Amino acid sequence: MQYEGSVYRPPSEAGSLIIQATIGCSHNGCTFCPMYWDKKFKMRSFEEIYRDLQEARRENPRVDRIFLADGDALCVATDKLLPILGALSAIFPECSRVGIYGRAENILRKTDKELRELRQAGLGIIYLGAESGSAEVLKRVNKGETPEDMITAVHRAENAGIHVSVTFISGLGGRELLEEHAVQTGKMIGEMGASFVGLMTLMIAPGSSLSADIQSGKFEPLNMQEVMKELELILQNANCEKNCVIRSNHASNRLVLKGTLPTDKQRLLNQVQSAMKDEKMLRPDKFRGF
Repeated sequence: MQYEGSVYRPPSEAGSLIIQATIGCSHNGCTFCPMYWDKKFKMRSFEEIYRDLQEARRENPRVDRIFLADGDALCVATDKLLPILGALSAIFPECSRVGIYGRAENILRKTDKELRELRQAGLGIIYLGAESGSAEVLKRVNKGETPEDMITAVHRAENAGIHVSVTFISGLGGRELLEEHAVQTGKMIGEMGASFVGLMTLMIAPGSSLSADIQSGKFEPLNMQEVMKELELILQNANCEKNCVIRSNHASNRLVLKGTLPTDKQRLLNQVQSAMKDEKMLRPDKFRGF
């Protein structure tokens, strides 16, 4: 198996076979994200990927799930992605789901027909980093996409039968935009109708432009109580009509939440409010990570 640089995957893909379809991230410009700084973006050839699949088959008697890395492998053109999915299905017929990272723009570039073809070929879930429901926050962190892009992309993928897991980052608006970030993020969760939502907490990468903004006083990070208040506001404003599984089980989080909206909304709010009063419920900083 050939891996280039550090390889990342969502928490729910912990047991998956990871195959790099691309190296790095085609955008790689978000001010808060250090994941692909050490890589120059490129697409791997089908031949390289196929060799990795054959080697993985020899080494693994059973593979239930496969995750296609790196940062936004969904940027691969559909006519090149479909043969990869076909090879996955042929070599690992027991595989029940293929997952992939993707930006909203990756989804929006594909037609509804292409999305359905990808679903039929085995693509089961797209992991999309929305980060915030606030247009101003997205602009400040150089996300390169708008809330409208995110919502439309999720609707189109879900309508094609592909589950979407959307990630938001608590604290990304800093102290100045705490309320706007939280309220708009909650509203986006309710509007986009994603199957899954994952919550992370901002951690500052040394050497990032966001780190420099903190040193200059331009950005004020949240303290623990403010993070909990923001989380409370997100949940209060997340009025989902469709069932949405929500998790905050990423290593960056101080508080682990698990539930389904709207059914578990009040229970989750109660957990957050209890954590505000009892810090023993929170994960110590030394156990947190990217």
